[in-house]
Amino acid sequence: MAAQDTLDKHVEELESVVIRLAGDSGDGMQLTGGQFTRTAALIGNDISTLPDFPAEIRAPAGSLPGVSSFQLNFSSRDIYTPGDAPHVLVAMNPAALKTNLGDLEDGGILLINTDAFTRANLNKAGYKSNPLEDGSLSRYRLFKVPITSLNAKALEGLDMSQRQMERCKNFWALGLLYWLYNRSMDSTVQFLEQRFKDRPILYESNKRALMAGYNYGDTTEIFTTAYRVRKANLPAGKYRNITGAEAAAIGFVTAAQLFNKPLLYTAYPITPASEVLHEIVQYKHFGVKTFQAEDEIAAICAAIGASFGGHIGLTCTSGPGIALKSEAINLAHAVELPLVIADIQRSGPSTGMPTKTEQGDLLQCMFGRNSDSACAIVAPATPGDCFHMAIEAVRLALQFMTPVFFMSDGYLGNGSEPWRIPSVDDLPRFSVTHPTDPATFAPYQRDPATLVRPWAVPGTPGLEHRIGGIEKADITGNISYDPHNHHKMTVLRNEKIARIADYIPLQEVYGDSEGELLVLSWGSTYGAAITAVQKLREQGASVSHAHLRYLNPFPKNLGDIMQRFNKVLIPELNLGQLRLLIRARYLVDAVGLPKVQGVPFKVSEIVAKCEELLALGSRV
Repeated sequence: MAAQDTLDKHVEELESVVIRLAGDSGDGMQLTGGQFTRTAALIGNDISTLPDFPAEIRAPAGSLPGVSSFQLNFSSRDIYTPGDAPHVLVAMNPAALKTNLGDLEDGGILLINTDAFTRANLNKAGYKSNPLEDGSLSRYRLFKVPITSLNAKALEGLDMSQRQMERCKNFWALGLLYWLYNRSMDSTVQFLEQRFKDRPILYESNKRALMAGYNYGDTTEIFTTAYRVRKANLPAGKYRNITGAEAAAIGFVTAAQLFNKPLLYTAYPITPASEVLHEIVQYKHFGVKTFQAEDEIAAICAAIGASFGGHIGLTCTSGPGIALKSEAINLAHAVELPLVIADIQRSGPSTGMPTKTEQGDLLQCMFGRNSDSACAIVAPATPGDCFHMAIEAVRLALQFMTPVFFMSDGYLGNGSEPWRIPSVDDLPRFSVTHPTDPATFAPYQRDPATLVRPWAVPGTPGLEHRIGGIEKADITGNISYDPHNHHKMTVLRNEKIARIADYIPLQEVYGDSEGELLVLSWGSTYGAAITAVQKLREQGASVSHAHLRYLNPFPKNLGDIMQRFNKVLIPELNLGQLRLLIRARYLVDAVGLPKVQGVPFKVSEIVAKCEELLALGSRV
């Protein structure tokens, strides 16, 4: 069932295509998008995805809050974002059309399931007239297809209820898209064989639906053109499509293997962090242990217990969970134990918009504890980079005996990209040692270079020492209320974090090392920021880009870099948290570009702000 160019149809070459699938949360849009993504990855396209889930668990069918969508950008060149505006929108019902139409580019392809445009569904979506009939869609290339009824016809003769048949219509739509973009159905058929090997009727029905949609595109005159996006010229290597949640889970497991330490992963379920738990629980054969706790406090306390016992303690949550864990994080800081806290950020405050993305936790992770209690912070830039920064988070925690935040977000966690599987030989190594000689052991006798105290495993004869949140005396670790000792210990704990800067890479700059404008980004803003800078540089603009993956401490050369540019722009999915830190630390009058809409930046938004700043000229 390999795709081939149809002789009686014109096949147009495209560099990249952005498709968005939208429907009810029960319409299988995430599954459909995932299958198209998998096929694009196998072909060799570069890909970037943006799944968007409804926050309501059981929103009424056909309602606006119940719409689920999946956006995919697949390309024959390097790409870094899921695309600003879809070229294609597949709307399975009126609510999906209403919530997504505003993003479709003018002249874009609009494929609509006409069977769902009943008066009842139009009312649920708030339409006073039928948009298929009132001319409001004239700006788009509209294709009206009765997907539900055509799917039902393809499944005639199968022992299935109407409702069961309707659940296959997403594969009918997928088959049509496969034809339209010259894709093979083979990988999806293999997926169905494996998924439904014990339920042959579900395999048969979904396969029939897939092929019926493909054949509809091949045999009808509704489309006069099919399209082809050739494979991208990616660096040589073995690739797999990976989400940020998958990459983080594999990274944490890999770190445990590299550093030869058992890993305990503890969590209380919370969106979008739970996806990491779902992934990491699959690696029990690597000795990983997982613990789903009764609450956030129990989860982090168990992780601290694991760290005290000589294991890698790892807990994962989102912003509300960080708030609950803050006292225990401070305990780990005070007793100087290695701990990794993965924060998969979402829109807040409080419950906020739990399925939408944001970067609103930076100041919380930086300062959200009582007293002066610095923690290290790292942040991945892409879904695949979650693997590498997960390893870095564990390395820093072990090497510096301190809590480390791994700050991802819903966009990175749920999004995906092609990931080149690294060679094990290229991954970092760090040898963990535990003291065993009572004659030379002191609980807070520090390494002169790093200020790190020894990691004594409980049960080691002669190495008994106090643990707990009350202040410890320097060297001995005995309880101390001496004011001068408290000042000294507070300075030492924070200076230890500052010295991490000697053990992380220097900041790199894309573009010229000096110039008119530097775009400084962090976390998931990487893709939109680097793409915006590339576009502007192609036009001759004096713009460069620096992306931070280490947020506490900052790279040692960051201040020098910023001084070489007339202006600094910081785009963030918050109201300016990194900007506040940069202005305070370096006295650089950075300009912010805040966005807190629950969706990632568009490239055009950053381009427009850069152009505005460039038009103002150099500062005096």
